[in-house]
Amino acid sequence: MGKKDDLRNELQQLVGGLRNHVANEKDSCNPVSRLTMKRESIPRREEEGLSAVTSAAKAGAGKTSLTLTGVREELGECTRCPLHRTRRNLVFGEGSAGAKLVFVGEAPGEEEDNQARPFVGRAGQLLTKIIDAMGLKREEVYICNILKCRPPGNRNPKEDEIATCEPFLMKQIEAINPEIICALGTFAAKTLLRTESPISAIRGKFHDYHGRKLMPTYHPAYLLRNPDAKKLVWDDVQKIMKIL
Repeated sequence: MGKKDDLRNELQQLVGGLRNHVANEKDSCNPVSRLTMKRESIPRREEEGLSAVTSAAKAGAGKTSLTLTGVREELGECTRCPLHRTRRNLVFGEGSAGAKLVFVGEAPGEEEDNQARPFVGRAGQLLTKIIDAMGLKREEVYICNILKCRPPGNRNPKEDEIATCEPFLMKQIEAINPEIICALGTFAAKTLLRTESPISAIRGKFHDYHGRKLMPTYHPAYLLRNPDAKKLVWDDVQKIMKIL
């Protein structure tokens, strides 16, 4: 009889344990998300480590692995649009890779095409004077254009040409990470701001360009034809100077 009593006691303990298990299972059937279940399965120390990684990722969100050298290598001796057939040289851009201010024009002209440098003709010489008047040097800023190749006869850029070149301009800006962009002229301003508004209506005030300040103003070539507009451009660049 003693053995039977022992067996009965063991069976009762097993049944009691099963009942407790079932009760616990029912209690745990409250709706929870997969995310919650996963987080609860992570040990506290590991979870703290993940939080630290997330914080570090957020802190480095503004950084980029792009470099101007890498963008230039990706561009190569570009043949992506028909402009390569008539150009002499590809005009990528020049200046400081860490510039706080980037000037963006429309397209290279004849002198730029000859020298493979942006803004070196008459309009470029005027831009250099403007930069000097700002208390800066060309080497301290970055100068480039929407298009990297000269349109024949200095005609206006076509939409497909802009669409082909603009991704490389965006990568240049991302690689430099400037505080301010100065869009020189109608095509640069309309392309960057995705607007059809005339330059006269949007110049003189800052606009947002992917979290950066963008100031549209008249192109130096326009100033050569309309000297009275120089005062307006000087007003615009003074607003830039106050931030720099």
